[in-house]
Parts: sequence; structure tokens; C-alpha cells
Amino acid sequence: MKHITFHLDFISPYAYLAFEHLPQALEGLSYSVAYRPVLLGALLKHHGQLGPAEIPAKRSWTYRHVLWLGQAHGIPIRMPATHPFNPLPHLRLALATSTGADINRHVAETVFRDVWRTGGEPGDAARLAALAASLRLRRETGSDEVKAQLKANTDDAIARGVFGVPAFEVDGRLFWGFDGLAMLRACLQGEAWFDGPDWDAADQRPLLLRSKS
Repeated sequence: MKHITFHLDFISPYAYLAFEHLPQALEGLSYSVAYRPVLLGALLKHHGQLGPAEIPAKRSWTYRHVLWLGQAHGIPIRMPATHPFNPLPHLRLALATSTGADINRHVAETVFRDVWRTGGEPGDAARLAALAASLRLRRETGSDEVKAQLKANTDDAIARGVFGVPAFEVDGRLFWGFDGLAMLRACLQGEAWFDGPDWDAADQRPLLLRSKS
């Protein structure tokens, strides 16, 4: 049985779609999953990137794309009233249901669907309180322990080469994005390509050095 670490942030519609599609994408395979909340904004900052919603033209495309992907794959999706939004309360709430770095699928599903199926305002205080009441908390949501856990998860993800979400890690290999699920499945099936030269050699070429003048 292969073990997958699924790095996620509830702000990402692609992470939501990948979460919902994962059982179908990997149907028939033997695997386990650790669902690990991380702060996407910190990943992007570390790698010097902007989020899709921070680039106006890309924001428009992203929202159209994810809505199309939802209907194409039979995954219910409604854009939240505000996006992007501050995901920290959702990430900390999810981690408060656990005593470690990972959350279970039920918790991830509950939070994802509250954000991506209702069309509501994610940051609404009453909404967040109702969401918290629907979950079994094992730590204080705003505790230093929970905040430190989220930071540790994010720092560890960066150290492992994670640059965005959704990211799937198995046997030291990283797969990124909703469309990376097909590649993840092939790897789990033991496709010979992964033992050939292309995986390791793909990025072994010089970069184009741009002039600063």
C-alpha cells in the first residue's frame, strides 16, 4: 500500500476539486492519504509567486476554469461570495480537530464543502462558528499550539519542494494540481516511465539567464 500526503489549503478551488475527485481518480488502487493543511500564501511568498487570483486576467480565467471543471467532472461547486479570502480561520479550525499535522477526510470534506458548495461568505463570524460547532475539536482553534502546527506544516512542505496546492507526495515524488491526479495514478500503478531517465533528467538543463539591464 502506498501512502500519499495531500498538501491542501481551503482557499484553493483546485484543491477542492482534487479532494472531491481523488477517490474516483485512484479507484481500484491500494493507498492511504494524510490530509495536511498548509498556508498557500506562505508557499507562494517563499517561491516569489503571486496567486492566480492576484493577477486580474488569470483570476477571470481561473474562476471560469474551475466552474467548468466542476460541471465536467460532476463535482458541485459554487464560488464563495468573496475570493480570495483569509483562509487562516479555516486552516486553524481544521487542525484543531487533530492532535498532529494531519486531519481526517471527514474534516477536510466538511470545511471544503462549506467554502465551495454554498456560495456563502467564508469569513463570516457566524458561519465560522457554525462550522466549528459541526466539528469535534481537540485543541483550541486560536491556540499557539495550532498556529505553530500550521507553520510547521507549511515550513515542512516548503522543505519538501511544495510550491502550491493541491500537492501530492508519494515515495519522495511530488505531483501538483488537479490535472496531476492522472500522473499520480500512473505512478501508483508502477508505470515503467517513472523508473526511466525522464523523471530525474527533466529539469537537468541550464536556465536562460536574463539580463538585468
